Amino acid sequence: MDTRQILSESRKIWGDKKCVLSQIIVRMGKVFGDICRYERNERPTDRAGGEAELKKELGNMIVSNIRWCDDLGFDPEECINIALEAQKEFPKKNV
Repeated sequence: MDTRQILSESRKIWGDKKCVLSQIIVRMGKVFGDICRYERNERPTDRAGGEAELKKELGNMIVSNIRWCDDLGFDPEECINIALEAQKEFPKKNV
């Protein structure tokens, strides 16, 4: 599935209403908090939902970020490409 397909599916779920940056930050914080709670529970038996829960939350970050890029008027693929270039350069400067 490519980013356009993910965005299309996401819009089917959430509709065309766009979030502004402040709304995105709150929603991003909620998902990040879920990942933090998963990690806080040190023993695997304490981790509600197990590995599937972590996979779901990581997937939520991917799907939601694609939609949020679009909400802010950015092309998700352009954002991804900019991030990939920055990640390629980071190790060269910070080793």
